[in-house]
Amino acid sequence: MALIIPVRGFTPVIGKDCFLAENSTIVGDVVMGDHCSVWFNTVIRGDVNSIKIGNNVNIQDGSVLHTLYQKSTIEIGNHVSIGHNVTIHGSKIHDYALIGMGAVVMDDAVVGEGALVAAGSVVLSKTIIGPNELWGGAPAKFIKMVEPEKAREMNVKIAHNYLQYSRWYTDPDNPDNLK
Repeated sequence: MALIIPVRGFTPVIGKDCFLAENSTIVGDVVMGDHCSVWFNTVIRGDVNSIKIGNNVNIQDGSVLHTLYQKSTIEIGNHVSIGHNVTIHGSKIHDYALIGMGAVVMDDAVVGEGALVAAGSVVLSKTIIGPNELWGGAPAKFIKMVEPEKAREMNVKIAHNYLQYSRWYTDPDNPDNLK
């Protein structure tokens, strides 16, 4: 079972039908929606400020979510995919966005609806990424626009896939899991 730690009077609130890997850690002022998955070695630290996570969000292995004390919060929308080893520090990620593997998104940055942050990118503090934009690099820069329907379709598919993967751990005897 995941390590869930209350701190400063805040106990994490986890929505229904969520998968929390047994070595993930969720601390303090964290509110997570329904049908989310938090994968191995992920740390979600709401000890110094709040972290709000929407529905159908997957936070993949080794990611770290944290904030600045009394200065920044994290807000993550619905159907968001956060790749392996991502650091999100005090930023806002809108619905249907994808944060690629190894990316860093810093304080007060905003990632718009349907936007994509390429793997390995560094999104500096206070950067605003508009809806359906692809950004990449270190520091991250605008690359091109993404078709809204394709971005939404891709992120719904990834979110659905991660929900399916989580069933392999929570319901291993289900014959549908053998596909």
